[in-house]
Amino acid sequence: MTQLPPQPISPLDGRYRPAVEGLGDFLSEAGLNRARVHVEVEWLAYLTSHSLLGSAPLADGELAELRAWAADFGQAEIDRLAEIEATTQHDVKAVEYLVREQLSRQGLDRIAELTHVCCTSEDINNLSYALTVKQAIDEVWLPKLEAVIVELARQAEQYRELPMMSRTHGQPATPTTLGKELAVFVYRLSRQVAAIGRNEYLGKFSGATGTFAAHLAADPTVDWQRVSQEFVEGLGLDWNPLTTQIESHDWQAELYRRVAHANRILHNLATDIWSYISIGYFRQIPVAGATGSSTMPHKVNPIRFENAEANLELSNAILDSLAETLVTSRWQRDLTDSSAQRNIGVGLGHSVLALDNIRRGLGQIDAAPDVLAADLDANWEVLGEAIQTVIRAEVTAGRSTISDPYAALKELTRGRRIGQAELVEFVSALEIGQDAKDRLLALTPATYIGDAAKLLDRLA
Repeated sequence: MTQLPPQPISPLDGRYRPAVEGLGDFLSEAGLNRARVHVEVEWLAYLTSHSLLGSAPLADGELAELRAWAADFGQAEIDRLAEIEATTQHDVKAVEYLVREQLSRQGLDRIAELTHVCCTSEDINNLSYALTVKQAIDEVWLPKLEAVIVELARQAEQYRELPMMSRTHGQPATPTTLGKELAVFVYRLSRQVAAIGRNEYLGKFSGATGTFAAHLAADPTVDWQRVSQEFVEGLGLDWNPLTTQIESHDWQAELYRRVAHANRILHNLATDIWSYISIGYFRQIPVAGATGSSTMPHKVNPIRFENAEANLELSNAILDSLAETLVTSRWQRDLTDSSAQRNIGVGLGHSVLALDNIRRGLGQIDAAPDVLAADLDANWEVLGEAIQTVIRAEVTAGRSTISDPYAALKELTRGRRIGQAELVEFVSALEIGQDAKDRLLALTPATYIGDAAKLLDRLA
């Protein structure tokens, strides 16, 4: 067998790369290393600008050049890091040496020993992960989710007043509108967006076991807790003052649980839309040149929603595992989190892929009003709820003496298909007030939708 050229194992880096490539800027190894370089450089900038540990402020041009180098982190730095790490066998140490090389090129050897000073590797790593995960959520995942919400909201408004048979337990039930049912998902997902927006991104910067011991040994006159807080918050993160060697990762567990919750709502959406397509409530818009089935030319398969289901399940398998694994560390440090965190991008990647499929799938469906109307007209028995409720109100008001109206409607409608004529006959013979009778006789399954259309105003 001929050996293939090197190939990606993950479909996220192969077949589906265009849909998820934005995550690579943040949650790849290169993205992590770029963040590490940024943190190391900003620590040098903080130390020198505050004249700590015997340093003096850098000239404006020197600092600007150093920051520009960090911001322009690219292929040359990626390649050089690989060379250094081949010797160090330690990724963060390789980053330190890379920064030292840049200092030397700039003639800043005088501050070389400040590189990584008072830091354990986890001081750099936890801040780098917090920065990259925050950027991945804010710049990639949330915009993808919000695009789905926008499309759902558009369709909810479009179908605000389009009557639809409800199906509770899979059986015909009190009608609703298609727009209101889509609005339910808009509301649910919007709540998760708000919750994720409140998520903290915690960072620690306190040394080998979180005690500032090396810092105080180097200079006991400095308020290192204040320095740590200022530095972490200066990076745009939330400061965690009480940690072991590692930041405890609780914020990550909270975030991944929230993303997983959003995924589960999206999974519910995908299965509902798939089911509506199955019974004809939605028609799929054929894509020119696309094949629905290899043997049945008539088919347009709902593959976008099926693909989304699978990827949401894969995403949650990883995110749930991360949420469970990352909150535990033996005593002051072990490395179980190190390998786990390298899969954050995989977990979020499958969610991003699912979001892409859902958005595209929503753009390839149209409601079928004729099918919806026919289904409503075939199920007049759903008005049984309205009739027995009105009778109860009439009995309470003293305008009727009917006993057990629920039982009467149950006998008429349960397990039976009845039409308009049977219901009109039944209502006409009821001992109720004329206004109530007129309201019931005017009802149809298509008009028995309550405030379904008005409920969309709650999304504003």
